[in-house]
Amino acid sequence: MAPPEAAGQAGLTGLPPIISPDARILILGSFPSPASLAAGQYYGHPRNQFWTLLGAVIGVPLADIDYVGRKRALMDAGIAVWDVYDRCRREGSLDAAIRDASANDFSRLKTLAPHLGLVCFNGQTAGRFAPRFAALGYRTAILPSTSPAYTLAIEHKLAAWRAALG
Repeated sequence: MAPPEAAGQAGLTGLPPIISPDARILILGSFPSPASLAAGQYYGHPRNQFWTLLGAVIGVPLADIDYVGRKRALMDAGIAVWDVYDRCRREGSLDAAIRDASANDFSRLKTLAPHLGLVCFNGQTAGRFAPRFAALGYRTAILPSTSPAYTLAIEHKLAAWRAALG
């Protein structure tokens, strides 16, 4: 049998947060997809609906602008993006395949984003962390995943995202 690394389960490291001291909302995903890791960008898979949905919520066509512009627009809107996991092993891109995961160090959030009040979770896997953030005094919301693997109609996803972030 091939070692885990040969089977596509090498240890993976996530992306740094998109965050500014003015952030009021933090959106946490689970862990970047292989496409996102390869691009060095959050939600880099072309079929992921994150940029389309969030753009509709904040009124900026995020899906139509480059990554630097997306990050700037998020920070201007007081939105931060990060993942719950810093490292893991995973074959493929499904959250169900995440193994040996370690969480990001969220103890520095109060320093990085002192005005943060709402933490939203992009999908149920990330949403498992909601009680941790609620215990720290943050409001929390678990949102429908923007992943193409989650087949809820986009208009239903958008309604939920607007209700939480609007």
